[in-house]
Amino acid sequence: MRVELDGAPWRTLPAAAVVESRLVVGAELTRERARELRREIRRHEALSVATRTLVHRERSRASVAATLERKGVPASDRVEAIGALERAGYLDDDRFAAGRAAVLAGRGYGNAAIEHDLEQQGLDRERIQAALLQLDEETQRAVAIVERDGRTLKTARRLAARGFDEDTIESVIGLSGEPA
Repeated sequence: MRVELDGAPWRTLPAAAVVESRLVVGAELTRERARELRREIRRHEALSVATRTLVHRERSRASVAATLERKGVPASDRVEAIGALERAGYLDDDRFAAGRAAVLAGRGYGNAAIEHDLEQQGLDRERIQAALLQLDEETQRAVAIVERDGRTLKTARRLAARGFDEDTIESVIGLSGEPA
């Protein structure tokens, strides 16, 4: 909204901030009302930044909070913006964990690599374990890779590099006793 001050153009402000601060035509812009307007503008900016982080892909709560912190958003505004996105259903760590784990499993990663990635995303141990339980068994995923790539040392090394458990690799490759 375009706001005039003493009959002259002053600024263009987000409509939500103007409404929340109860700024109306003819109202005096007192120091207290100006402070309230500034608080509402900061809240609006924090929510805008947080929302933009979710445009291209889902992210964890911790990831959005870190982005807001890097952008210089005050802690109270970060908490409020994240809370608003959670209440609206745009930010959900359980959904993010399950989706991210499924994507990584689909790309051929084992549980250890998936767990590490989810930890890096700031998720807690319970969410990570719940996400891993929703996946096909690690052995089944490893068998699919071996069927596609062959039962070779190269495949065993690839499975190890992708975070598959050593016992799983030995059981699906069947090369126990030979160095990988």
